[in-house]
Amino acid sequence: MTVSAIRALLAGAALTCASGASAQQVTGHAAATADTFTHADTVRGSITPERAWWDVTFYDLRVAIDPADSTLRGSNAITYRVTGMPPHAGRGAMQIDLQAPLAIDSVTEDGHRLDFRRDGNTWFVTPAAREPRGRSRTVTVYYHGRPRVAARPPWDGGLVWARDSAGAPWIGTASEGIGASIWWPNKDTWADEPDSQRTALTVPDSLQAIANGRLRTVTPHGDGTTTWEWVVTNPINNYDVAAYAGHYAELDSVYQGERGPLTLAFRPLAAHVDTARVQFRQVAPMLQCFEHWFGPYPWYRDGYQLVESPYLGMEHQSAVAYGNDYLNGYLGRDLSGTGWGLRWDFIIVHESAHEWWGNNITAADIADMWIHEAFAAYAEALYTECRFGKAAGAAYVIGTRKRIENDRPIVGHYGVNDEGSGDMYYKGANMLHTIRQLVGNDSTWRAVLRGLNQTFRHRVVTGRQVEEYMSAHTGVDLSRVFAQYLTTTKVPTLEYRLSGDTLSYRWTDVVPGFDMPVRVTLGGDRTMTLEPRETWRSAVVAISAPEQLSVDDDYYVRAASSARPPGVTR
Repeated sequence: MTVSAIRALLAGAALTCASGASAQQVTGHAAATADTFTHADTVRGSITPERAWWDVTFYDLRVAIDPADSTLRGSNAITYRVTGMPPHAGRGAMQIDLQAPLAIDSVTEDGHRLDFRRDGNTWFVTPAAREPRGRSRTVTVYYHGRPRVAARPPWDGGLVWARDSAGAPWIGTASEGIGASIWWPNKDTWADEPDSQRTALTVPDSLQAIANGRLRTVTPHGDGTTTWEWVVTNPINNYDVAAYAGHYAELDSVYQGERGPLTLAFRPLAAHVDTARVQFRQVAPMLQCFEHWFGPYPWYRDGYQLVESPYLGMEHQSAVAYGNDYLNGYLGRDLSGTGWGLRWDFIIVHESAHEWWGNNITAADIADMWIHEAFAAYAEALYTECRFGKAAGAAYVIGTRKRIENDRPIVGHYGVNDEGSGDMYYKGANMLHTIRQLVGNDSTWRAVLRGLNQTFRHRVVTGRQVEEYMSAHTGVDLSRVFAQYLTTTKVPTLEYRLSGDTLSYRWTDVVPGFDMPVRVTLGGDRTMTLEPRETWRSAVVAISAPEQLSVDDDYYVRAASSARPPGVTR
């Protein structure tokens, strides 16, 4: 999809909320905090006129990493295709992003220097000439500096300059949210991915350098440095581009997957090779479970790498960052509180799930980051189900509800680099688990998950596209369900009252028109499905006390017995 098409979709999303909510609901949410966003937020988070007229097709990134003084020096040759008219008279401008304190030294095209100006973390480059639509050109950006250091990676992104247990340099990058331009110049929007990328990392001879995809060449320079050249042959979102440097060991294997042999490259620090050899045995069964649920691993040509990192983890495409201390759970803790989360390594499972959700399918705007995190968090439950049974998977995802805060909507504000609430993880996962109950057929549910990954394979999408696909292919209108869970902080509440054998019930704390059916238990193991609305409805039931009714735990809703006499409709 072209940047122009993405721009049009995002403009529509800003008005209709990409989640089925009304324009009034969305603009109300936006208006409440619109004054907190700055000019810089808009320039970074939107498809500006200086971004809209060109599509990046290839990045050729070359970076020298100097651990002695924590600096970078390098270049990025950006090959792009002209897709529209530049925004201003004359030659117009193209927007390149690079965050302070890094600085651009020069920009060239065909050996000629181009003019550029700076606006905070954004740089506007004047091309040499106005080119017709369809023409491909390359500009090369030269830069240097001491990049921002990540204080709390990966959440507070930047460069991580660490030391291993032997005191040797150990380096990693983490840039989701903060943006890839924290360490290299690029078109820093999720809406535009290159078709492929080369990353050449120059480091001291004593270190190995690892990036995405496959290693092509290793070139010693005779000056104490060596360049490691890596190539990823598929589209890649910019925050997934990774650089690691350290003393690594090599553990290689092959997984026989749905599309044939998939190379597995495990890169623990050399001091941890024996521990890694045991812990990383979880990768093959994890891939088998995810291929079952989501379809083939998306990057067979680029392989699968698991690279030990000096921070907890990150979903770097085909080079997943691993820093979970070789422990099951999340640094040895079970996030669900059920015990099931200690049966597997959280970082291996969650970050690898992003190869499908976030890497294969990428949100065009960070406001729809739930596409990445809700599905990856739910993948934890599906993996548990795959390995230990359906009841275990359900118990796991239900157990994570205690981590839901309902502090603010999951969908952020569009066009201002706003990622919304952290509830995108486990509230999002429980929304998906609830939708699974509405579908009521696990074969259909699996087909929808696999179909999403096939239909939107290697593509950038909006939340609306994902939601409309799921409604169309489940046969269930999910628009109000998405609106409820993604754009409000309210949990649907089933209010009910028993009078004799008549059960009166309705939904409260819901978006207008919310009509989600819900399964309830009526004492013992008898169940029935109610179809509540915002107005009272009734049904005849064979229970003698309100406490004999309970809502099926597989639905993320609340229940409240009411003494208020309702005006009942049947």
